[in-house]
Amino acid sequence: MSDPKIPGVRDYDAPAGGWGALKAVAGALADQETVIEGGKTLLRANQPEGFDCPGCAWPDPKHTSSFEFCENGAKAVAWEATTKRATPEVFARHTVSELLTWSDHQIEDLGRLTEPMAYDPADDRYKAIPWDEAFSRAGAALKALSDPNQAEFYASGRASNEAAFLYQLLGRRFGTNNFPDCSNMCHEPTSVGLPDSIGLGKGSVTLEDFDHADLILCFGHNPGTNHPRMMATLREASRRGATILAFNPLKERSLERFASPQDAVEMATLGSTPIASAYYQVTIGGDAMLVQGMMKALLAMEAQGGGVLDHAFIAEHTAGFEALMAQLEALDWSVIEAGSGLSRARIEEAAVVYAKSKAAILCYGMGLTQHRDSSGTVQQLVNLLLLKGNIGRPGAGICPLRGHSNVQGARTVGVWEKPPAALLDSLRDVFGFEPPRVHGHTVVEAIAAMEQGRAKVFVGLGGNFAVAAPDPTRTFAAMRQLDMAVHIATKPNRTHLLVGKAALLLPCLGRTEMDMRGGVRQSVTVEDSMSMVHASRGLNPPASEHLLSEPAIVAGLAETVFGRDPLIDWGGLANDYDAVRALIAGVFPSAFADYNDRVRVPGGFRLPVGPSDRVWRTASGKANFLVFDPKGGDPRRGDPDVLLLTTLRSHDQYNTTVYGQDDRYRGVFGRRDVVFANPDDMARLGLEAGAKVDLLAAFDDGGARIARGFTLVARDIPPGCLAAYYPETNVVIALDDHDLRSGTPAYKSAPVRLRKHEAGLN
Repeated sequence: MSDPKIPGVRDYDAPAGGWGALKAVAGALADQETVIEGGKTLLRANQPEGFDCPGCAWPDPKHTSSFEFCENGAKAVAWEATTKRATPEVFARHTVSELLTWSDHQIEDLGRLTEPMAYDPADDRYKAIPWDEAFSRAGAALKALSDPNQAEFYASGRASNEAAFLYQLLGRRFGTNNFPDCSNMCHEPTSVGLPDSIGLGKGSVTLEDFDHADLILCFGHNPGTNHPRMMATLREASRRGATILAFNPLKERSLERFASPQDAVEMATLGSTPIASAYYQVTIGGDAMLVQGMMKALLAMEAQGGGVLDHAFIAEHTAGFEALMAQLEALDWSVIEAGSGLSRARIEEAAVVYAKSKAAILCYGMGLTQHRDSSGTVQQLVNLLLLKGNIGRPGAGICPLRGHSNVQGARTVGVWEKPPAALLDSLRDVFGFEPPRVHGHTVVEAIAAMEQGRAKVFVGLGGNFAVAAPDPTRTFAAMRQLDMAVHIATKPNRTHLLVGKAALLLPCLGRTEMDMRGGVRQSVTVEDSMSMVHASRGLNPPASEHLLSEPAIVAGLAETVFGRDPLIDWGGLANDYDAVRALIAGVFPSAFADYNDRVRVPGGFRLPVGPSDRVWRTASGKANFLVFDPKGGDPRRGDPDVLLLTTLRSHDQYNTTVYGQDDRYRGVFGRRDVVFANPDDMARLGLEAGAKVDLLAAFDDGGARIARGFTLVARDIPPGCLAAYYPETNVVIALDDHDLRSGTPAYKSAPVRLRKHEAGLN
């Protein structure tokens, strides 16, 4: 459906993966000037004695594969293992004001940070300072606060378990639970919704379960771009005869067909493997209604002939079935069709496939979790599985697809703004201080606190906080009001340039680099999206002799703030990660017992997952069927001229990091300033393909939230829906527009209006 007259937009007919992937890997290595060393580095990715890929959290097959990395993982490695350096001399040539005019790609492409630096407001530049001065400035800013809750400790999912544990220990020893983290912006509805349903905010499946599933349901995710190593698993499932159903507003190439770069025959013959057996293009935000339609159809089938529902499982292991059944019986099909954007016939078709399956896995991504009622939507997915007993047996279960490589692990070891009492009690018992009990800030709440002057110091453990967050109109201004921002990072990014009164850049080692502490080569650990914990050891020389590891930086901050701490030997922990893991085991004895011994076994170990064993740690002691109770309301507010925008990541991107300007699976090359629209909507609004348009936040009274100068591209997307790239379109997503339970911003369903671009406006 591409228009050949639009520059940089053309049809892409090749499968996902294949020769296109290999060419892109070669290009990424060359672009980062790390072809030879980068190639060597890739061969150690995801190996028992190597490092864990800094990309997605998809697990490794028993962590013993000889060639287990993917295109986007290779790009992530090349981006980190680059030979480009953002030295103090580079910053001397460019003011912060000038750097702010650069693209996000250009800023990060400066390369690896090499020395600690402080912002000099008189010169508008970052300048090198020694580590002891950097720690002293950061510590002084924290100690000057009149209330510990004036500090925000942000954490990215790139941090290891060891760094994340020390980080939460630092914050709680300081006296706050303000731990806004990247999970708040992606899978927080999973962390909030699943515990009420099954007693744990994580998935229930293992990688081996995919070998036994005869049906895989894929909701709201694009694995070829966002978790590409999953494609090998889906390909194997398809080739052995499993049925795969895809539910997404846009058809994604990787869920249509895939060619494995590691399959010599497929590559030599230019062949590919079909992935999805059927594609259901649900309207944006319509997943909960779609799933309710499938459940309503299942109940009808059960009433007609029986044998569909697992009554024994429902009776023994669940609660709330009658309430759910009553709600579904009262739900009219016209409401389901309008809410899902699919016909009753198509929904019943999917329900029949599910009814006939023997073991089903349901996978979902941020296409489900970034709406106003996402926590409730996640619970509807669980309801569908519970009807047929598809949790807690081989080949069946729920599979949230986490993004960053250790976002799940950081939460497990305590980076959580709403810590359970048991965690705080355990910290008290192990360390001898009373942790704060008041819940802290999510990302959205932290930004509001900065705006209002209630948050004065920001410490960031990785990430690109302000660019990842919604509503840059407010977020950027909030960052500029801070007394101090401390950024622990491998590369510069736009958030580092949003300086307030003072700012520090503290350069850290990357996952690929050797970490020598106390004369010993250290290893760190991470948890993948299926609760497997394994070790990661870098092998490259550090990018600079001045780099410190994340655990060492966190410990250095703590030593500055607390001085000679009688309760915690921060310096000792910085030099001995085994000692850190021993403390993690002390705080979480049921999960991490014998941590150091078990993590040294190739492949690591799996944390306890109650639902896998049909152990339900809920108030009822059972898995709960939960009725969908939407609170978010209609984002369009009944206005037919309002469209819903879903934000996308391109195939040349990982989170906020933009590697390049191509998105080849969607047929976009050399640009990102496009918006995909339904042709009928374009005609209704008097617009045509190739037109320049502005996207306006639909209900923004101030009129400031506008994404300008985008090019319309006709695409097969449901009526009333638009799609454009993140983070460029974050400007139309209001800070207050989020899932009401978890606080996750509604990046995937922003109400917008389209209008012809007004030339001359910025």
